[in-house]
Amino acid sequence: MGEEILINFTPMETRVAVIENGMLQEVYIERVEKRGIVGNIYKGRVARVLPGMQAAFVDIGLERAAFIHVAELLPNQHGDEKVSPQPSISTLLREGQSLVVQVTKDPIGSKGARLTTHLSIPSRYLVFMPDNPHVGISQRIESEVERERLRNVVTEMVGQEEEVTGGFILRTVSEGARDEDLRSDMRFLLRLWRKVQGRMQSAGAPEVIYEDLPLHMRILRDVAYPVVERIRIDSRETFQKASEFVSTLVPEIADRLEYYPGERPIFDLYNVEDEIQKGLGRKVELKSGGYCIFDQTEAMTTVDVNTGAYVGHRNLEETIFKTNLEAATAIGRQLRLRNLGGIIIIDFIDMEDPEHRRQVLRTLERVLEKDHVKSKVTGVSELGLVEMTRKRTRESLEQLLCEPCAQCQGRGSMKTPETVCYEIFREILREARAYDTDTYLVLAAQSVVDRLMDVESDRVADLEEFIGKTIQFQVESLYTPEQFDVVLR
Repeated sequence: MGEEILINFTPMETRVAVIENGMLQEVYIERVEKRGIVGNIYKGRVARVLPGMQAAFVDIGLERAAFIHVAELLPNQHGDEKVSPQPSISTLLREGQSLVVQVTKDPIGSKGARLTTHLSIPSRYLVFMPDNPHVGISQRIESEVERERLRNVVTEMVGQEEEVTGGFILRTVSEGARDEDLRSDMRFLLRLWRKVQGRMQSAGAPEVIYEDLPLHMRILRDVAYPVVERIRIDSRETFQKASEFVSTLVPEIADRLEYYPGERPIFDLYNVEDEIQKGLGRKVELKSGGYCIFDQTEAMTTVDVNTGAYVGHRNLEETIFKTNLEAATAIGRQLRLRNLGGIIIIDFIDMEDPEHRRQVLRTLERVLEKDHVKSKVTGVSELGLVEMTRKRTRESLEQLLCEPCAQCQGRGSMKTPETVCYEIFREILREARAYDTDTYLVLAAQSVVDRLMDVESDRVADLEEFIGKTIQFQVESLYTPEQFDVVLR
């Protein structure tokens, strides 16, 4: 069984599931109120220049100002961002200046969007770079003969087109593409660029100049590789629009597009809803009985592998090896499903045999080869941890669907009722020293009041005797377990 793409459309959001061998591998979600802006081109206004950081904040009309580093401002004629020595950003930008920029990363958490002035516009086979006269080829195309063919074809086409000052990158799907398809793609991009140039001249700041396609169109353009056998859409209107788009830009996948009219929700076909719910949990069960724990923080994501209930059949080393092999496959899938990016640290169970370590690492790398997002495994550290990075351009599944817990503020743990009781005792002693009153009324959550009137009742009596005052308790249903107030009466 190959790949299949399911597109679930509602007026509020569009969801896309990528299925491989009957299992969910990736999920994309775009909500009408929170559309991703990666790839959008804006005419912005420089809000603040930070010479100490060699960066600037640019107002592009969003709630938070976007961020641009000096490396994204410099000429990038040969794809080299490490220009040395770098001039001060204050010599390149000034506050209030207009600047045409493109978003490379969506706003994530408290961080604003990331920007670049190195513009690029993608189509099916090519990416056009207006300011970089360079012909590049996706590293995923491994055949040297095919790479040379594609380079020669595009270089020749660029020479035949008039007034082409930019360059092109050949995408992975261009492998095996016909010359006429590449030429059609190039002309489409050049027409689009001329429209963008016209908008640059007339637009004010801040203002959007070019918006990337909606999610379902981007999926058809970017993710519908030849290995995709079927693309099912559960909305007739969306299916019709997709058919028109495909017939114009990607006619080779037109026969794989299907309208799904079934009464059963499309995401129930491969238990997609259940897999999404599992992707929000910390614990991932392995078939052998072992498990992995995923902890996502702002700085990095950590993954801990444990044998759990798996006891093996031969010896401890063999048990550990098999658990780690299964975990490596599961982790590669979870990184895609959860869309985890940035620094990722994996704590596999310690293995004595160097060959076992090599095979586990190779298994992880092989699973990640299927990932469309760029990743890099740096190997095993001195502490026995596997360190890797995965490019982060949009919010993870958890960041997209969840928010920090209002009660624990995202800590993932709460103070015990016992701890809160002792905090209340200390607060009453503080109040007794500062104020003169007859009675203290404690407002707290049900679990805390229950403990104060039961397990801690002796200590409450001792405290009343010590301060010579009466202490009363009242349950506040709206209080979190950590909240309390001591009221003077």
